This record gives sequence, C-alpha cells and structure tokens, in this order.
Amino acid sequence: MTYCLGLKTKDGLIGLADTRITSGTETTTAKKIFTVKKNGHCYFIMTSGLRSVRDKAITYFEEVIDEQDHHFNKLYKAVNKFSEQIKQVAKEDKKAIEEAGLNFNLYTIIGGQLEDDKEPCLFLVYPQANWIEIKTGTPYAIIGNSGFGTPVLRRSLKYHESMDYALKCAFLSFDATRLSANDVDYPIDTVVLYRDSLTIIENRFTQKELEPLSIFWDNRLRSAINELPADILQKAFYENAEILDNGMHDK
Repeated sequence: MTYCLGLKTKDGLIGLADTRITSGTETTTAKKIFTVKKNGHCYFIMTSGLRSVRDKAITYFEEVIDEQDHHFNKLYKAVNKFSEQIKQVAKEDKKAIEEAGLNFNLYTIIGGQLEDDKEPCLFLVYPQANWIEIKTGTPYAIIGNSGFGTPVLRRSLKYHESMDYALKCAFLSFDATRLSANDVDYPIDTVVLYRDSLTIIENRFTQKELEPLSIFWDNRLRSAINELPADILQKAFYENAEILDNGMHDK
C-alpha cells in the first residue's frame, strides 16, 4: 500500500508521500514523487498502485517531456499527456496483469503551475486515465491508504489556511495512517510549491526527525480527552440514567 497526499491552499500546493514498498515478504523504500522542473513551469507526480505500471508510465512520460514539454503551457495539458501514457501501458500490460490475478491499478496526483495557469492546480487521475481537478471546497486528495488520515483533514484543513498550517495537517494525517497501517512508513518526502514561484522545494524527513511531533500530538490528544466537557457521558455508567440526568440539570 502507500500514502500520498496533495493539498491546495490559497498560497500554493503541498505534496507528501511515504516511501514504503511492499512485495510479498520483502519491504523496501522508494521515492513516490516524480518532479518536473523547467524554466517557467514545474509540477510533481505522485502515484499509488502497481509499481511496474507506475514505472512504465513515468518512463513513457519522460520521453514525452523531452519531446513535447515546451507545448505545455497549462497543467491540464501535461495531465492529459500523462493519462495517455496510462492508457498505453494498459493496452500493453493490463491483460497479462489481470491474468496473473492482479488489478491494473494506478492512481495519480499531479500538482503544479505552468506559465498560463492563473494559480497552482491539483489533479487526481484514476486508473482509467480520466481525471478530476481538486478545488477549494475539499482542497486535498489522498491516494493509497486514505481512510485513517482523512478525518484529520476534514476536521482541520480549509483552503484559506497558511502553508505552514497545511503542512502540519499533512504530517498529522500521515502520522494517523502510519500508526494504523503497517504498510505505510517513514521516511517521507515532501514537495512545496508556492503560488507564482514556479519553483518546487523538495525534502525528505526521517522518523527520528519527526518523532517529537508525534509525541507532542499524542500528549495533547490525551490532555484534550481529559479536558473534554462531557458530563453528559456519565449517564453511561448508571442504570437509572434519568435520575442522574435530572440531578445534573438541577445544578
């Protein structure tokens, strides 16, 4: 499995991906973020699914970049070309993959800003090679193991938040997933693209670097639970709950 998250805020884009690769009984790490940095534009690609499909689609797309990148003035045009590579790989390999008992599976998040884009854009591409654009209402997309990290984002992240705040939300979403799923783990890679900067900043973080943040969050959660104004829940500990409830209202 995997965990890749793309966030969109008023100030730019953030991408975060784990590096765990599991194949049978073997566990390795590999980068899941592919970046394109050219004069005047830049974008990143994060994938979840069969590694062989991912590598082939990326390899084909690299050839497209070498030959046609100068034609991409808006990000959706690059997304369309990457989608074509997924279709090509499906045409070549899907039958053999499914005959082997596997699913042709590649979800992709593509984010960036090209010369004629008014703002950074974020897209989610499905295995069928169709795509949607991530908008301000729900300004994020997760691919891979999405269930555990989504609640943190739903509760806390809005489009108008700062990049610093959004990155903290991204980390907490990953941390919740890591604690709940044994196929998502450190190190993690991040990409940051500020609005109109046309420059991607890449970094890698180890568990040792970020463990203090996890410990801090765990302690704050425990404190918040203890401080929760939940007197009404005391009803659960009494057979005759109505008596307790009336007594609480009399106070």
